[in-house]
Amino acid sequence: MTKTIFSKDHKALIEKLKRAREDNGLDQAEVAKMLGKTQSHVSKVEAGQRRIDIVALKEFARIYKKPVDYFLK
Repeated sequence: MTKTIFSKDHKALIEKLKRAREDNGLDQAEVAKMLGKTQSHVSKVEAGQRRIDIVALKEFARIYKKPVDYFLK
């Protein structure tokens, strides 16, 4: 069984997160500040090194002004 962070769905999710951030003209440090996290945390999420739960996904969606289901399609 493939680990979740190496799945095709996880890869698609992180690509959408990165694209949404860039579409909003934000850099990782700005997003990290809004989340109360470090830039390294955001970098690891976008690199696929850190999984995110639904609560964190809702926070990213709020910051990027996207519905949660945008990231799940």
